[in-house]
Amino acid sequence: MTNRFPGTRLTLFSRPLTSLLLATLAACSSTPPSPPTAAPETTATTATTPAAPPIKIGIALGGGAAKGFAHIGVIKMLEANGFAPAVVAGTSAGSVVGALYASGLNAFALQEKAIAMDEANIRDLQWSSGGLVLGQKLEDYVNEQVHHKPMEQLAKPFVAVATRLEDGERTAFARGNTGQAVRASSSVPGVFQPVSIGKYHYVDGGVVSPVPVDAARQLGADVVIAVDISSKARGKAPGDMLGTLNQSIAIMGQKLGQAELARADVIIRPKVLDLGSADFSQRATAIVEGEKAALAAMPKIRERVARLQAERARAVRLAQQKAAEVQRQACLDNRSRLQKVAGMAGLDDSCAHP
Repeated sequence: MTNRFPGTRLTLFSRPLTSLLLATLAACSSTPPSPPTAAPETTATTATTPAAPPIKIGIALGGGAAKGFAHIGVIKMLEANGFAPAVVAGTSAGSVVGALYASGLNAFALQEKAIAMDEANIRDLQWSSGGLVLGQKLEDYVNEQVHHKPMEQLAKPFVAVATRLEDGERTAFARGNTGQAVRASSSVPGVFQPVSIGKYHYVDGGVVSPVPVDAARQLGADVVIAVDISSKARGKAPGDMLGTLNQSIAIMGQKLGQAELARADVIIRPKVLDLGSADFSQRATAIVEGEKAALAAMPKIRERVARLQAERARAVRLAQQKAAEVQRQACLDNRSRLQKVAGMAGLDDSCAHP
């Protein structure tokens, strides 16, 4: 019989008819009816996507002799603003500050030690064809401050960058005698005698890596903050021997250093060019200049960290969505035949979209 009102009766009784169809299919099955099957359990197999890991800040402390006290001011401001470095790399003077900081001292403790430091405790003059300063006192001082812990046992991952004298190879010390590594990294050619470690001799890391950005990145830093205190050629000669040697090293490593410095996320340049490389009396001024330069760089640090956090949060959301889709597909694949038919009719939502 032809329906005079096409669609009306079907629409009115679509759900009862569908239910009847399902019951008939079940009754006419050639196999005995199976017991009711519960919807596939999903809670037990739900993949938990871990939260985005925290941003790891790395600091690359450059060389610059007595100007290195500025590093302490930079670290003070980073800690005060919630950006305490998790990994530390240092060259020359930066390795001295870096080793003490990595040992577990905070910036205020570093400042106290800096103010109390007696220059005579780290300088042992000994005439030699290799240099005027032996460097053993510096090594002993650093080891005393870090409680004679080897580098791998310091509170924070730390490397000291030196230059291998035999072939000019950049060497990043990460294990072994902390004081000896710092001594090697700080051995300004012509001033300090080269340090013998194993079968090689090492001199100041500033020759090949004035600001060790790459070393900090290799320690796992997500954001590398570089602190550049190196001397710059400004049309006049320094007034002392150490200053002349430091500026010579800076000029030699300037081109190479520029390429590495460009790989930092943020560069901080304390205004310490007018401070003498051997003038320990200006340590308080250097610390203040470090604080001022770090505060000026804080907006850029916040922007870089926030951008990286947003990128990671987006990656986590995408991973969660993908995991949910995989879970839903597994649920669909594991349904019984009856549930699949019911799902096609819109009567089974056990595997609904997440």
